[in-house]
Parts: sequence; structure tokens; C-alpha cells
Amino acid sequence: MQTLIDIVLLLVLLSDLYLLSSSRLGASIKVLAFQGVMLSLLPFLSTDMVRSPHAFVIAISSCAIKAILIPRLLSRAAREVHIGLEIDSYIPYGASLLAGMGVVLLSFWVARKFQLPVTVSSRLWIPVSLAAVMIGLLMLIIRKKAISQVIGYLAMENGIYVLGLSLAAQMPFLVELGVLLDIFAGVFIMGIILNHIKYYFDDLDVENLTVLKD
Repeated sequence: MQTLIDIVLLLVLLSDLYLLSSSRLGASIKVLAFQGVMLSLLPFLSTDMVRSPHAFVIAISSCAIKAILIPRLLSRAAREVHIGLEIDSYIPYGASLLAGMGVVLLSFWVARKFQLPVTVSSRLWIPVSLAAVMIGLLMLIIRKKAISQVIGYLAMENGIYVLGLSLAAQMPFLVELGVLLDIFAGVFIMGIILNHIKYYFDDLDVENLTVLKD
């Protein structure tokens, strides 16, 4: 079981690196959906949750929201505001990938110094979650378009979700469902913001926000 968890966590990490280095919006949304499927498998694979009655609810909710609902909302938002297929970035995509690899190395180094109060089923839980959070934050910083920053936000939240799953046996049921609902609310609000930016500026480049006035 631990081997399967390690494989899934590594796939999540690789998908984060792909999101960071990808220049295609459609492919990024599909990879985000794939990442949601991988995350929905973790509650079934975790030995701490397999006997928990709410593991099934968490997994199904995660798959429905992360793998189906959110990618569909992002695709619809992209179509409605007529966003191009290219993802604009402040730095080259090759440099983004190198920065992501540096973040991964840093995450594994920090995870060695980080001690959890409980024993986790895999040593990859902490480094993968830290790497996902930092890669998502990096995407928020280097991406120009608002919708690609939404993808960075979701990647960052997925890292927090991974960390939460590693401690799921000690977490209340409502906390995990609350995280999923927060994601849905966040994407819903961001969709409204994207439409307003497109309406006023005819573009989704966040640099346009610097000229906002009362």
C-alpha cells in the first residue's frame, strides 16, 4: 500500500512540474483534472483512513470537485472570455521548470527537518505537499493571466490538501469537507473576477490592475 501511495504522490509532484512549465492552457486544465483524480485515490490508499467511515465521502467529493467540476468551470470561463491557448509568463518556461526543480529539492530538504506529531504512512507526504504549495505560489507570481493564476492557486491548495490527508485520521470530518467547499467558492468568485477584468480591459493580463482608479 505504501508503494501505491508513493507512486500517486510522485505523479502529483510531476503534474505540478508540468503545470509550471506548460505553455498551453487547455493541457494545464486537463493535467489539473488528472491531479484531482490522483488526489481522490489517496484516501483509499492511506492506511490511516482505510478504516475510516468518511474516507469514501472525502474521495468521492474530491474527485467530483477537483477532477470534474473545477476543470469544467475553468474551461467554461476560458471560452466565455475568449482567452488564447497560450499561457503568458514573466520568465521563460525552461527557467520556470528549473525553478520548480529547485523548489522540489528545497522541499525534500525541509521535510527532513520537519517532524510531525504523528507517524505518517509515507515519507513523501510532507515533501510533496510542501513542493506543491511552493510551486503553486510560484505560478501565482510568474503568470501574467488571471486564469493561469487561478490554476496556480488550485495547485497550491492541492498541496495543502495532501498535507491534510496525511493527518486525516486526526482531522475532523467537517474540516476536510470545508476545504473542498472553500475551493469551489474560491473558483466561483475568481470566475466572476475574470469576467469583470475581461469586460473592462478586454484582456486578462493582471498588469492592467495597476491602472485601476476609484
